[in-house]
Amino acid sequence: MSSLRDQLSCKVYSTETGDMRKHDENDAQKTQEAARLASLDGIVRLKRETAGRKGKGVTTLHGIPLPDDELKRLMQALKKRCGSGGALKDGVVEIQGDHRDTLRAELEKRGYTVKLAGG
Repeated sequence: MSSLRDQLSCKVYSTETGDMRKHDENDAQKTQEAARLASLDGIVRLKRETAGRKGKGVTTLHGIPLPDDELKRLMQALKKRCGSGGALKDGVVEIQGDHRDTLRAELEKRGYTVKLAGG
C-alpha cells in the first residue's frame, strides 16, 4: 500500500493534456472493455431471468462480442424490434419481457451464433 505522501503527490493536471485523472479513468475503462472482449467465446447466450426484479421477467443477452458503443446501438435496434424497453449493464443487454424467439431470429440474421441458456 502506498503512503499518504505518495497519494497526495501524484500529478493531477498537465498543461499539455489537461486533467490527468480523467485520462486514468479512460485508460481503466478501455482496459476493462478489452478484458471483457477477450474473455468472450463468440456465442451469444439468451436467458430469461426474473431474479431480483420482483417477478418481472427480462431476456438477457450475454457474450455479444462488440465494444460498448456498438453494443449500445445493437441494444437500441433490438429494443425497437421487440417493442419494449431495456438496459445495458456491464456488457449484458437486458430486454424487458420474454422475447427469446424474436431476439434469436434477429441475432442469427445478423450473423451471430445464438444459444438459449437457462430455463
